[in-house]
Amino acid sequence: MPKIAFIGAGSFGFTRVLVKDLLTFPLLRGSTLALMDVDDERLEFARRSVQRIIDEGKYPAKIIATKDRREALKGADAVLCTILAGGVQVWRHDIEIPKKFGVDINIGDTRGPSGIFRAFRTIPVMLDICRDMERYCPNALLLNYTNPMAMLCRAMQRRSSVKVTGLCHSVQGTALMLARWIGAPMNEVTYLSAGVNHQSWFIKYDWKKRDAIPLIRKAIEGSRKIHNEEQVRNEMFLQLGYYVTESSGHNSEYNWWFRKRPDLIRKYCTHSTGWNPGKYAYIVKYYLAREKSWRRDAEKWLSPSTPLDLKRGHEYAASIISAWMGGEPFLFNGNVPNSGLITNLPEGACVEVPVYADRNGLNAVHVGALPPQCAALNGITVASEEMAVEAALTGDRELAFHAIAYDPLTAAVLSLAETRKMVDAMFRKNREYLPQFKMKK
Repeated sequence: MPKIAFIGAGSFGFTRVLVKDLLTFPLLRGSTLALMDVDDERLEFARRSVQRIIDEGKYPAKIIATKDRREALKGADAVLCTILAGGVQVWRHDIEIPKKFGVDINIGDTRGPSGIFRAFRTIPVMLDICRDMERYCPNALLLNYTNPMAMLCRAMQRRSSVKVTGLCHSVQGTALMLARWIGAPMNEVTYLSAGVNHQSWFIKYDWKKRDAIPLIRKAIEGSRKIHNEEQVRNEMFLQLGYYVTESSGHNSEYNWWFRKRPDLIRKYCTHSTGWNPGKYAYIVKYYLAREKSWRRDAEKWLSPSTPLDLKRGHEYAASIISAWMGGEPFLFNGNVPNSGLITNLPEGACVEVPVYADRNGLNAVHVGALPPQCAALNGITVASEEMAVEAALTGDRELAFHAIAYDPLTAAVLSLAETRKMVDAMFRKNREYLPQFKMKK
């Protein structure tokens, strides 16, 4: 039976959701689930949660719980990664330092100065995982959920032979949201989404094989409730003509248009119902609060009095692994190298396109050219992230500065000299976590 390793299994929410889905597939019911985390307490909560799912579902699955990554990976058929390199007390400075310089970041885990420094800390760890996989499970499939998705996948795809793709909720989540807005049953909708992670575009969205993009526009323009649900993304759609994936909170910080002035933040980023509430450092406060509450929440979930829903959810990972192990082929949107898949984005860059998973592996779908206004925004994103990945791999501080200087939000707010001061401050705060970079005295 398959062996499936969870690296970062202490991510309690992810682990229990993914395990619940995995065990609904006949080919995976008897899997060995290898849970690995560096935190004893979180690992034990993960073990207990998985054991509860196994017991209530009466599955013949087995658990290995270990702090030894090599033990977890040895002989694995698939690996799921949900790590965080450096806790919230480290990550918070990625948001708080830019704020002092006037760069008002909302979430900060994907791109821009905060996402780039998160990548600098995380890429070495991900490459270590890949090296262990090359040794202990060279034929395994690696499914990454850790952000910043595109930069991590790009680094792994450049430096490792491991079969890796990155998974995100944003494509299927947005597709479901748009179907709800136009009153379409999801089983009657077909779509094509392509671009880069968190900035992919629905270049085709059909209901009963007819173009539904005009219906989406009509729904947004005709309903204040729908318009306010995703203010940033709806404004982008109305002005650019194509709907972008990921939340308004994320997209507000990926471009030049919404967070460069206080009045724009008040207008677009404080009262949308689709994200909460869009003000500076909300995410820091949220995660700091969650650090205090996660044990209580975990114990509540583990209580026999809390009902357990074992129905399959909407995560891609379980369907991909089932297909990889010989089950029904599965189509999803994944993060893969651009081997001519999107013709007006750079070759080799990490792009998010439709991918078929089957027993032969991952087979990406050729998309062609994106609409020029979509490719333009993706292009500046890719340029910044390519520099950031190269900086992470080589320890080049100057290239790190250039990557952040070309971030759209940073460039809309700061001069080059101000950007350099901000980057220097972020390097000083991250000194002990970035051994690959030479630090200034």
